[in-house]
Amino acid sequence: MRRVALVLGALALIAGCAGPLQTIDQRTSQGPTADEFWMAGMLTSNGRYPTFEEKRHFEDELDARIAKYLRENQQVASDPLTVPAFRNAHQVTTGMEKGQVEVLLGRPFATSDDAQQLANWARGHWSEIRGRADEAWGYQHGWIFYFSKGKLVDITQYLQGSM
Repeated sequence: MRRVALVLGALALIAGCAGPLQTIDQRTSQGPTADEFWMAGMLTSNGRYPTFEEKRHFEDELDARIAKYLRENQQVASDPLTVPAFRNAHQVTTGMEKGQVEVLLGRPFATSDDAQQLANWARGHWSEIRGRADEAWGYQHGWIFYFSKGKLVDITQYLQGSM
C-alpha cells in the first residue's frame, strides 16, 4: 500500500514538473510523511530515486526510532489522536510532541521563538497562528511547524514558484 502511494506521489511530482510553476502557500493540520520527506531529500541530494535497499534501510531505521520514542514516552504512546499517524502513517500532525516531529523528519534547519520571525514564516496565516504558538521549526521544502509548550499546534508550507 505504501509502495503504491509512493509511486503515485512520484508520478504526480514528475507530472507537476512538466507544468507551469506555481506558488504553494498552505496552512494545514497534517504535514508531510517521513517517507515523502525522505524521498524528496533523496531526489534533491542524489538526483535519483532510492534503491530498494536504501528504502528498506530507511524504513527499518524509522521503525526503530519510533519504537524507541514510544517506549521512552509512555504518555505519548497512549494518545489515540497522534499515535496512529506517528506509528502507522509516519505523518506529522497537529497535537504531536516536538520529539515526534524530530523522529519523523530529523532536526530542523532553523528554530525560533521570536514572534516577528514566526510572523514572517507564517505570512498570510499569521492572524490564525498568532497567540497560539511560542516557537517554530523550519524544514526543507518550505515546511514550518508551530509549537505551543512543546505541542504542535499549526503547520504551514510556502514554496515560491514550485510545481
